[in-house]
Amino acid sequence: MTDAVKNPGGEDYLASLAGIVADAGDLGLELARVQIRELRMLAAAGRLAEAQVAQRNARVQVHDMALRSIAAEVGGVMRVTDRTVQRRIGEARTLIEGFPVTVEAWEQGRIVRGHAFLIVETGTSLPAELWAEFEQVAITRCEQDTPNRVRGELEILAHRMHPRSFAERHEEAAATRCVRLVPGRDGMSDLIATLPTVIAEGIHDRLTQQARAIIDTRDERAAAHAVGRDDAADVIATDHRSTDQVRADVFADLLLAGTPALDDTRDTTAGPLGAIRARVQVLVPAVTLIGDDDGPCGLTGRSPIDPTSARTLAGGTGIWERLFTDPTSGVTLSTDSYRVASGMRRFLQARDQHCRFPGCRVAAIRCEVDHTHDHALGGKTELSNLAHLCQRHHSMKQFTAWRVRQLKGGVLEWTSPLGRTYREDAPTPAVAFTPAEPPPPASPAGPAPF
Repeated sequence: MTDAVKNPGGEDYLASLAGIVADAGDLGLELARVQIRELRMLAAAGRLAEAQVAQRNARVQVHDMALRSIAAEVGGVMRVTDRTVQRRIGEARTLIEGFPVTVEAWEQGRIVRGHAFLIVETGTSLPAELWAEFEQVAITRCEQDTPNRVRGELEILAHRMHPRSFAERHEEAAATRCVRLVPGRDGMSDLIATLPTVIAEGIHDRLTQQARAIIDTRDERAAAHAVGRDDAADVIATDHRSTDQVRADVFADLLLAGTPALDDTRDTTAGPLGAIRARVQVLVPAVTLIGDDDGPCGLTGRSPIDPTSARTLAGGTGIWERLFTDPTSGVTLSTDSYRVASGMRRFLQARDQHCRFPGCRVAAIRCEVDHTHDHALGGKTELSNLAHLCQRHHSMKQFTAWRVRQLKGGVLEWTSPLGRTYREDAPTPAVAFTPAEPPPPASPAGPAPF
């Protein structure tokens, strides 16, 4: 690829881009100050309503009337409904009064709005007396990554800080599982199923695999038709569905009939749709696996799952393998071929967990294993030169002026066209070891008998 394509416009282009990036930073701080000022105004409105009622020692209903009145007054100026203002007053008071250190970090530009509201969203699942401790740890983590990337970690942090076990709370939540029908417009409706996360993730993954198999088959037949095979013309002419549309059609077929109504994949390597099974990538701490801990487990790229489901998945899998980087362990560290060996791929999935471009959270099982230093240019197929990238960021690495190099420990250092560097640290290891507690000192009378 020519330099003109990777860096259009040369120095003028870079100068313009540098100006845009500088404006983005300045506007981000300015916008944060305005947004925080609005939140403080709304919180003050809520306190005014509370103080007005407190003077009269009024009932709860009277307090709500006072809050409605103030909300309607503010809403008239903001040109939004009083219901919206009243809801936002509650949210503002929670953030401003309950998480003041988070507001300070946001105002200083250490975190962004998405981080602040994520901290509140995850932290309010804890008793109020734990909010201050939670936000201190959460802010430190948020300063290092984007909101969508840290969501899972903050959820697990909140679950582990909660005085009640995650397993106990999940059991109560699972009792609320249901299916709801929400009528929509133009003859459409939403069918919403509230299910345990690992089951919902599995359903969505299987539907996605089946949809992709159908679309891949369609594309192969289109290519065959383009070279003169007319037997595929009818299928090509009638099927222009997107992945979302195919996924919805297969979903309806499976629920109504138990099998896909039309399986067009029989003549391809994908195999019949019915044979496709769901894939979920779960990180299970060793202490949870053996039953010594009932904390949450990580569903890579998504939210936490309950320990019972994780143990069930672990017990049913046939591909367990211990992964080490020591050559004596038997795990493949490198190969002379371009193709990544299955053992290496499993190690990389456990190490990376998601796409390694800063801020991207696409799960590793949906990404491509990329040679950081291109194989065609002499890059080796070894763990220190491989990392998961989603299709979007794999293409960006290949076709734009963004550059990446892999440092020790799987850390990726990305360099933008302006020369700005972004350090994408290796994810937290899926397996960690902690030292055992030292044995109690022997008594003066000598060692205790066995």
